Amino acid sequence: MKQLFIMALALVASASSFAQLRTSSDSVSYAAGVYVTNGLVPFLVQQHQVDTAYMADFVRGFREVVSTSDDPKMKAYLVGMQIAQQLNERMLPGITQEFKDSPDSIITSRFYDGFAAALLQDTTTFTTAAAEKYFLAKREADKAAREERLYGANRTAGREFLAANAKKEGVITLPSGLQYKVLVKGEGQVPLTTDRVKVHYEGRLIDGTVFDASKKHGDEPMELSPTNVIKGWTEALTMMPVGSKWQLYIPYELAYGDRDTGTIKPFSALIFDIELVGICEK
Repeated sequence: MKQLFIMALALVASASSFAQLRTSSDSVSYAAGVYVTNGLVPFLVQQHQVDTAYMADFVRGFREVVSTSDDPKMKAYLVGMQIAQQLNERMLPGITQEFKDSPDSIITSRFYDGFAAALLQDTTTFTTAAAEKYFLAKREADKAAREERLYGANRTAGREFLAANAKKEGVITLPSGLQYKVLVKGEGQVPLTTDRVKVHYEGRLIDGTVFDASKKHGDEPMELSPTNVIKGWTEALTMMPVGSKWQLYIPYELAYGDRDTGTIKPFSALIFDIELVGICEK
């Protein structure tokens, strides 16, 4: 008897739910709502880290939003939530990374305080202009301090190497700081910046570590534009006659500067053996 009563209640509940779809528009609208959820749950889990155990809470939030979508206060509140998520996922990690290993660090709670104060026009601590000036100056100073601590030794070693190298026989130092030594004297045409050239090369750190060579990319010489390489190469290639082989000693300012390319650390002086095989036909 009890089982029959429970089954009857279930049928009544089912019937009352289905009875709400009185018209064809009711049915197609309901079906559309079901249809657009296709793939939504995996998206919520993967992109927003929603725990499916709390799906009822998601639906509660969903219903609250759709029931108050015309309320300007609710609209502002929701946009605030969206901006907070964007700050957390995109902007804040980037700014935090910029100050990694520097004298200062980004404190999340203080970051939020400053963000809110600016929007509420609270200039007790900083005006927008003053905050921008202070932040940018500190970012540059902290970047310089971090680079000096991590890579200052590279800059010092490179300068000492180039100073000693300049005194060696056959080494020519140009006004730019580029040094070179002629290993093989070519007699061919000197490339223009608008040309494409064929070269064999090997690049080394000043400790002798080879970080790249044309032979790693095949037996044929590499083809490149003199303007699509580091500054030290550009200057040398537009001075070398075809058939030349030079050894270049490049200060970091004419190489990769403060960039970290992996094997080549910031402020690294570099050595290249370059053979100018030819100029490509136009």
